[in-house]
Amino acid sequence: MKDYDRQILWVDYFNSSLSRADGRRVPTNQAVKNPTLQELAKAAERLKIQVEVVEAAFPKRMNVRTGYISIPKGKKKSQAIRELSNVLATVRGESRQEAKPPKK
Repeated sequence: MKDYDRQILWVDYFNSSLSRADGRRVPTNQAVKNPTLQELAKAAERLKIQVEVVEAAFPKRMNVRTGYISIPKGKKKSQAIRELSNVLATVRGESRQEAKPPKK
């Protein structure tokens, strides 16, 4: 059942490898290449937004299972997307640094 008190933000909104026609909603310089649902959820939590994570297929790419987060309404959707895209790049950078082994 549809929840009218929440907004849906798909992972594909932030994917730099997609075109605007394929569903990307942010400029490529603010997008991240192939973001994950966990990275998007971590970015939202960092902004102190309560999220619900759902794995699903984006309607324009039904053969690829990505997902979306559901956040409470309060801001315009475009503003929430812009804020998340700024933090998502930071989260991606931190996760890459954690994955690298320390140099000796």
